[in-house]
Amino acid sequence: MKKFFITVSILSAMLFAACGDQMSNNKNTNEMTELNLTQEWDKTFPKSENVNHTKVTFRNRYGIELAADMYTPKNASGKMPAIAVSGPFGAVKEQSSGLYAQHLAERGFITVAFDPSFTGESGGEPRRMASPDINTEDFLAAVDFLSTRENIDPERIGIIGICGFGGMAINAAAIDTRIKATIASTMYDMSKVNVEGYFGSENTPEKRMEKRRAIAAQRTEDFKNGTNKRAGGVIDPLPDDAPWFVKDYYAYYKTPRGYHKRSGNSNDGWNVIGCQSFLNQPLLAWASEIETPVLLIHGEKAHSRYFSEYAFEKMTGKHVEGQSVKEGNKELLIIPGASHVDLYDDKAGVIPYEKIEKFFKENL
Repeated sequence: MKKFFITVSILSAMLFAACGDQMSNNKNTNEMTELNLTQEWDKTFPKSENVNHTKVTFRNRYGIELAADMYTPKNASGKMPAIAVSGPFGAVKEQSSGLYAQHLAERGFITVAFDPSFTGESGGEPRRMASPDINTEDFLAAVDFLSTRENIDPERIGIIGICGFGGMAINAAAIDTRIKATIASTMYDMSKVNVEGYFGSENTPEKRMEKRRAIAAQRTEDFKNGTNKRAGGVIDPLPDDAPWFVKDYYAYYKTPRGYHKRSGNSNDGWNVIGCQSFLNQPLLAWASEIETPVLLIHGEKAHSRYFSEYAFEKMTGKHVEGQSVKEGNKELLIIPGASHVDLYDDKAGVIPYEKIEKFFKENL
């Protein structure tokens, strides 16, 4: 029992850890202006010689400018299918989302990997805030941008959300009929985990009220001090008795494998009050009404697997645990032996790029 509470405590700290640089864009046209963004290759993965890479920005309906990396297949011609990618929650486009985007560009798609509002090279103040509405809107803004490019077919646009942005991607698919296919990889439902805690460990009215009071008190302190207290990124130094999946996070975000200077998870994390609005805004409320195809990908050994299983149940009404299943145009793919972080990069070699390529080619 003691070890369970230690585990939950570490996970709760990581939740808030998982729970930056202005640019300009002209207001009345779709042409991009020259921006003061990082121009050198500073990704956590090597650059492909088979794609062209450029920096772009676009504005969401809140007026926040988002920075993105665009990957285009070399020798591409005509109107192409396109995919917008973001996540994990607390990461930046130089990490997992850029890797996915580059791989898919190699396979014939135009892709953008974007930093969500308030993070990385994207705009928004204060830094390191989160919102189920604004972060869902970030996906819709990416679709706005892609839909108006001359070399993109607006009827063939899909999205990928990784980790916490998997839930935002599903929410976006439930809102925007322009999104023709959606993938959520190793997803978290950020509303569910904030409301219930990990594994339902805080799923009582008393625990929720305790969170509300703590965040409310922190807001007062932040206002008094004129600053925003950070929750800390992935726990560092790593405790000897940390659960294996916490060590998994550490091995990615805190080592050269996945560390990035602009990543919240790699450094000091989100603002303590950053996830407040998730407490009463369920991301998957309308998942059952998504008409377009959705593919959920998760690792068999991932501590977070139940989020994808929950999402599949919300969309189809079918409860499953630990098995791959397809119901209509909704599919849950479980990767044997894979952990949560194994789907962040190519280290374990288990990201099913062929399956992802086939899914999008069939549905875009």
